[in-house]
Amino acid sequence: MWWGLLCALGAACAYGVASVMQSDAAKATDTGTDGVDPKLLVRVLGQGKFVLGLVLDVLGFAAQIVALHVLPLFVVQAALAASLAVTAVAARFLGVRLGKREWAAVAVVCAGLGLLGAAAESEGSDPVGLGFRLVLIGAVVVLAAAGIAAGKANRRVRTPALGLVAGLCFGVVAISGRIIPSLAPLDLLTDPATYTVAVAGGMAMLFYATALQRGSVTTSTAMMVLGETVFPSLVGVLALGDRTRPGFAFVAVAGFVLAVAAALALARFGEPATEPRTETVSP
Repeated sequence: MWWGLLCALGAACAYGVASVMQSDAAKATDTGTDGVDPKLLVRVLGQGKFVLGLVLDVLGFAAQIVALHVLPLFVVQAALAASLAVTAVAARFLGVRLGKREWAAVAVVCAGLGLLGAAAESEGSDPVGLGFRLVLIGAVVVLAAAGIAAGKANRRVRTPALGLVAGLCFGVVAISGRIIPSLAPLDLLTDPATYTVAVAGGMAMLFYATALQRGSVTTSTAMMVLGETVFPSLVGVLALGDRTRPGFAFVAVAGFVLAVAAALALARFGEPATEPRTETVSP
């Protein structure tokens, strides 16, 4: 179980550092047209830092898959929300000052994850059939339509809606990764969940990048965190047999709430911006 928790924390670290690199690349990328523009991903791929961030994302995803096969979804997704704490600390080295509230939020994230780790029970996923996999494919289609509609909405609705849809797509990625029974190449090629992971992951990146470039970083990231933690956690409990150690349900709930709430407090670090430097003019 602790090996799975270490993998989840490793994934959070990889995602957190990748966010810092990718955000820097996104600032140097042309925003293009209004709405959801698939060419946005092509433009950001021309930035070296974004590509390096993608490499970290791949490593983080591999660690996430290992964790998903050992720990309940609510533990893994809460740990991934903690990537914002990693981003916040990493942003400190880019010139962003962390106040007492931010450092307190980082500490609360760690405390919440500690409670989750103590309450989690090591387990695999309950087996699911083709019907469940087809439902996930249907969810991807619905989310694609919702994301396109959100991109055409007015400014007040567009940013939170795109962030939420991106988070739900990341949630579908987590659920799909959880139900993949084997990582053998032949099994991966024949399992519909593999393709759900690829499509939902690409959609999540596109919608989140669009939300960041079109509106508030804090709002986009907060809604994304909610979507990628609450939704898959509920599915894990209701459909995949996730549970806590006997008598530790309250501890797990408290840890989840603390970790996610503290991550939301750090949402502005979803795309950290360096503070402007002031130059002094000598007389």
